[in-house]
Amino acid sequence: MVGRTALITGATAGIGAAFARRLAADGLALVLVARDEARLSTLARELRSRHGVDVEVLAADLADDAGCASVEARVADQRNPIDVLVNNAGLGLRGSVLRNPVEQEEHLLRLNVRAVLRLAHAALPGMTERGAGAIINVASVAAFTPMTGSTYPASKAWVVNFSESIDLLVRPRGVRVLALCPGLVRTEFHERAGITTDAMPQRLWLDAGWLVDRALRDLERGRRVSIPSLRYRALVSFLRYAPRRLVYRMSSSARKRTRRED
Repeated sequence: MVGRTALITGATAGIGAAFARRLAADGLALVLVARDEARLSTLARELRSRHGVDVEVLAADLADDAGCASVEARVADQRNPIDVLVNNAGLGLRGSVLRNPVEQEEHLLRLNVRAVLRLAHAALPGMTERGAGAIINVASVAAFTPMTGSTYPASKAWVVNFSESIDLLVRPRGVRVLALCPGLVRTEFHERAGITTDAMPQRLWLDAGWLVDRALRDLERGRRVSIPSLRYRALVSFLRYAPRRLVYRMSSSARKRTRRED
């Protein structure tokens, strides 16, 4: 694995915690970022005890100006450089844009898009100067299809396009950027958003630890987009090439099955 210190956002649970455990096992020092300082501290103690690595805790809300700025400053600190940045923090919303207050929609964009941009922008100058580093931006297979009335897939489509574009720029300078596009993963994500998952097929669910292993493997292989599991790669290929009218119909049907009514 490239690097000596990794900073992971949204590190207290799910994919973020899985990245923390895997990278600590690989011997990297960690900077863990999330809003809940108590949960961060608990995870930090676990990782220090189990793997003997240095773990720094940084409690911050990345959707907040001051919180995002504090993490940017840590990422840009060349005295203690960040070699691997994992932009994992993100959220979804249950309702459509017709029901959600615009402040909630803007909050989603500040976390899913703005924070990714700002932290990558803070990390890249040092990485390119050193000629080494990696950024993993957690997107979603939802990036490849519209979801009726939802801002979420648009935010993740931006993450994929941004990651690919930046990788084209910085790879010749020794830095790699990967967009990780998971499907359904057993985390707190859906519960926090109030999204019902009862109707989602069990065979589509992925384990967060398994997902992280595949993402790091794809990073080492030089891929720009990682879509773990054959079933999701097949789904994304279908979504890319299927007639848009069919994709729209499927999106509308999926919304009804998960009872995310307007």
